[in-house]
Amino acid sequence: MQDVYTQLSNNLSLQTFSGSSELNLIPFYSSFQVIIERYSKADLPEIEKKKYLVPRDMTVGQFIHMLSGRLHLTPGKALFVFVKNTLPQTASQMDSIYESYKDDDGFLYMCYSTEKTFG
Repeated sequence: MQDVYTQLSNNLSLQTFSGSSELNLIPFYSSFQVIIERYSKADLPEIEKKKYLVPRDMTVGQFIHMLSGRLHLTPGKALFVFVKNTLPQTASQMDSIYESYKDDDGFLYMCYSTEKTFG
């Protein structure tokens, strides 16, 4: 007897599983998806979870605080996030960052670093 996953994967096309953010967000209209990666030159650990469902009313500062906790940063070590080589203001709403910088696939791609400069 086939398991449920095998039955579903046989009945649905690959496009259904392709990570369409719109499909994933149907029950979460007040949130959006963020993919976060470590900047390659940053002296920081890789974060375990790279995909987040972020409330639209969260600020960039709150998001950075959440990431700092997940990275177990020592006190005094600053964390910065970048969106398309831009350093957003910490008081900015994540929703406005999402609307300005979201990718064509519907995800917001960000990277984190300990440096203010990028490049």
